[in-house]
Amino acid sequence: MIAEIYGKEQCPFCDMAKVLCTQKEVKFEYKQLGADFTREEMIEKFPTARTFPQIILDGQKIGGYEQLKQKIS
Repeated sequence: MIAEIYGKEQCPFCDMAKVLCTQKEVKFEYKQLGADFTREEMIEKFPTARTFPQIILDGQKIGGYEQLKQKIS
């Protein structure tokens, strides 16, 4: 399992997603708004997203932290 976590600074759910992946031994790549992608790129990649983080698990967009928790717990 491999996760891509798209997050932003000072986001508790972004931090929780990284911790959960570490605990469950899921490899992940964390990408941060402003450093690794722009707002425009975020809107293009996740047009219906309204919250952070947005997570891709094994190539599929799954949503946010709660969806990640359901998939890997």
